Amino acid sequence: MNKQAIYKGVVDITRSGMAFIVIEGRAQDIKVHSANLHSALDGDEVAVQIIRKSNTSTRTEGKVVKVLKRKNTAFAGTIEMNNGFAFLVTENEMIPDIYISKEDINEAKDGDKAVAEITHWGDDKHNPSGKITAVFDKENFNDTAMKEILVENGFPLTFPDEVIQSADALSAVISSDEIKKRKDFRKIFTITIDPADAKDFDDAISIRKLKNNHYEIGVHIADVSHFVTPEDALDKEAYNRATSVYLADRVLPMLPEKVSNELCSLRPHEDKLTFSVVFEISPDAQIKNTWIGRTAIHSDHRFTYEEVQEIIEAEDGMHAEQILTLNNLSQQLRKRRFVNGAINFSSEEIRFKLDENAFPIGVEIKESKEAHQLIEEMMLLANKAVAEYASKIKINKKPLPFPFRVHDVPDDEKLKLFVAFAAQFGYKFDISSPSGIAHSFNEMLQRVKGRPEQLVLEQLGIRTMSKAVYTTENIGHYGLGFEDYCHFTSPIRRYPDMMVHRIIAECLAGQPRADKILEKKCHHCSDRERKAMEAERSANKYKQVEYMQQFIGDDFDAVISGVARFGFWAETLDAKCEGMVSIQSLQDIDEFVYTDSEYALMGIHTREKFRMGDTVKIKVVAANLDKRQLDYELVNEHLDKKTDPKKNKRSK
Repeated sequence: MNKQAIYKGVVDITRSGMAFIVIEGRAQDIKVHSANLHSALDGDEVAVQIIRKSNTSTRTEGKVVKVLKRKNTAFAGTIEMNNGFAFLVTENEMIPDIYISKEDINEAKDGDKAVAEITHWGDDKHNPSGKITAVFDKENFNDTAMKEILVENGFPLTFPDEVIQSADALSAVISSDEIKKRKDFRKIFTITIDPADAKDFDDAISIRKLKNNHYEIGVHIADVSHFVTPEDALDKEAYNRATSVYLADRVLPMLPEKVSNELCSLRPHEDKLTFSVVFEISPDAQIKNTWIGRTAIHSDHRFTYEEVQEIIEAEDGMHAEQILTLNNLSQQLRKRRFVNGAINFSSEEIRFKLDENAFPIGVEIKESKEAHQLIEEMMLLANKAVAEYASKIKINKKPLPFPFRVHDVPDDEKLKLFVAFAAQFGYKFDISSPSGIAHSFNEMLQRVKGRPEQLVLEQLGIRTMSKAVYTTENIGHYGLGFEDYCHFTSPIRRYPDMMVHRIIAECLAGQPRADKILEKKCHHCSDRERKAMEAERSANKYKQVEYMQQFIGDDFDAVISGVARFGFWAETLDAKCEGMVSIQSLQDIDEFVYTDSEYALMGIHTREKFRMGDTVKIKVVAANLDKRQLDYELVNEHLDKKTDPKKNKRSK
């Protein structure tokens, strides 16, 4: 390898602060220490130079020589005035203070929380400069915090005027001519099932019994592409966002409310335009026929998940016959999916109960019950059917470019570490084939239920998996056990679904075309999805810190949820709030070193071990809202001294 070789890649900064440059086509990422990032931030596209080759014990290291493309250009922080000009200071230590001239302060005052748009990035010797584009209400801490999280992940807080105007100009009137172009399902029994607080109903299910005792099941999806035209203002904004963002107390939609909550929402007792996949299914859940096309529906009733679950459990209630039939079919489909190689990971979903000021007052754990599984299986069935249809289309004897949703097999290195770790608990893995790995995972997940090691093995198992992405290269979806899969069922909140709708419409019309930049679009959507997930995690972390502020000095039972060289993360068992126990706070016990193979900190002298999944008792010693950081200290027989709360001072 040429020491002077320059590669182009994307910066990926881990939560420990270490950066890796992800380079397309290169098997191993290039490690870059913070001192060698030269102002590059997470998600930036950079040119990186190799400065140290890899060997058996170290990874290839490099330094950033140029930032080629900035991922974010707007940042949130606090205004610090200085003789007429100002600096915007963010909580991200990787971002230098942003210089704001007197002309660009935009009425912001000292101490205000604000957003700055970078106008000049500066260099290693000079701060970037920018202009203030928004000032937050400093009295509303919750609102400000959530907006800061959205901005730092690159999501605009408002829609441009031209986008709102485009949405407002759309008509809700459905003409008879439009209905004639579609298959009419308006007289067939149809329902929606959504969360109680949902406003955008983007999927509906129809069901009727056929003369041959089979069932016709229709999966009807809001026909967003009927209203949003390629390359218009609405479409460009939706593409830039690529996804709606769901935070603890709000939703930042991909499309304006006129489109998402009115025109396209499949509200009950209204005629609506849909794009549908209709199945003929036998009573034993065998798919006999599939039809795909544009439709019109009229939903008979809007159910919540809780209402449907009550009907399933009581086997009685409004439209019980249809709901129980749908549930019976979906449970058969679900069982068959796992037999055929899908992996049955089921992680708990935590949601904070909020008061009228969005302050967390409690925690609820959401379970996936049969009502949720009913919708999940029907959506999976539709997504799979659409992808199978697209995979058979050829253009000039070549596969149709199509945005598949793919999931690769686990990384060999991560898998071997996990298999060795699981073996310590008595779980054996067959890693001779992808199907063997999937079967082993399912067997372990079944056996581990209710055992002390359940949490750690489930969490580590998920981390072993590759990330699902959008791409035109169809390698299948390993986690679901599908050879063909795509996202078709949520075009109100995901741009890839809208791309799928448009391509399928072209194919059904006999006019498929090859989009030469589709892979680039897929990459953009995958990246936006990742940033939306990071925003969601940051918002949840903020709520955790906000909730735990009232418990400074209190002790909690916790489980070790992550381990690093500088300490370990512990998650409280009751409220699921994660904080850091630093390695410095363990000095009274022993000197600890990190052991990769065991995901543990090991005491050099005592051999005491702190391993992922171990239960510990912790004390809450600090809760820093600005950094969204909880600091814990260990409470056990080794520590007879009392710990005092410590404040984390921000370094500028």
